[in-house]
Amino acid sequence: MPHASTGSGPRRRSVLAAALAPLAVAGCSAQEDTRPAAGPAAGPQDALVMVIRHAEKPYPGDTGEDEDGNEHPGTLAGRGQRRAEELARLFPPAASASLPRPATVFAAGGKAAAERCRQTVAPLAAALHTPVRAEFAAGAERDLAKAVLAAPTPVLVCWEPNGIPRLVRALGAHRLVGVPAAWPDRYDLVWMFTRRQGRWSFRELSQHLLPGDA
Repeated sequence: MPHASTGSGPRRRSVLAAALAPLAVAGCSAQEDTRPAAGPAAGPQDALVMVIRHAEKPYPGDTGEDEDGNEHPGTLAGRGQRRAEELARLFPPAASASLPRPATVFAAGGKAAAERCRQTVAPLAAALHTPVRAEFAAGAERDLAKAVLAAPTPVLVCWEPNGIPRLVRALGAHRLVGVPAAWPDRYDLVWMFTRRQGRWSFRELSQHLLPGDA
């Protein structure tokens, strides 16, 4: 009996503590591992992007006029100026309109020919009380696409026709059925791209702003 009491003394408590120590460490580790894991990365946000080309340019050998009435080969023709003045009618305030009012307006910047893009949307931007963003030149469609998708939507882009297919590709919408490989030889179209739950859809609409529009 005396030997049994000796085994239950300090020595036994030391052995018990040594046996429980790994379990205590494991318990702490398990508690750390149960912290909430990071959620999945957010998918592409919804977007609505409308694309037009600049309005009519002068015929070969002719010149347009700048804002001061001076002849300038890089500006719009008279018909193009009229289209620019009528462009706001495409985006009425009514919620039932087929084309929503843009929250952001982009136009090509840089070289003199891009002035036509800025002229085309200037009256509309003034009516919307929205500045024209022209920090990207033709050829910078990848950077433009990133800015478009990050901007408040709906977005309107007025661009040079040769660069529009590059913009569509940069947006990731070029494989859609019905998207032309090149912009047609027309000034009266709107290409509308809508992204919902990561999927793009496409519509082509006529402006119907001037006599002779298809």
